[in-house]
Amino acid sequence: MTYNIEDLEGEVIKLSIEARAQLAEKLILSLDAPSEEENRLKNLRDGKAQEISAEEAFREAKTRIS
Repeated sequence: MTYNIEDLEGEVIKLSIEARAQLAEKLILSLDAPSEEENRLKNLRDGKAQEISAEEAFREAKTRIS
């Protein structure tokens, strides 16, 4: 189902103040979502990912496509 912004605003205004506040928070958080680069950096800092050199990355990529 597709809404234009005016229709969506009209429906949202009908919500309770609590529901609108919750929706507003979710929308604001979605604007501040971390980028893919920020996620990769966080994973590196948290030890969930490991850095490799460019040479190793290219060597591994070449092996995978060969």
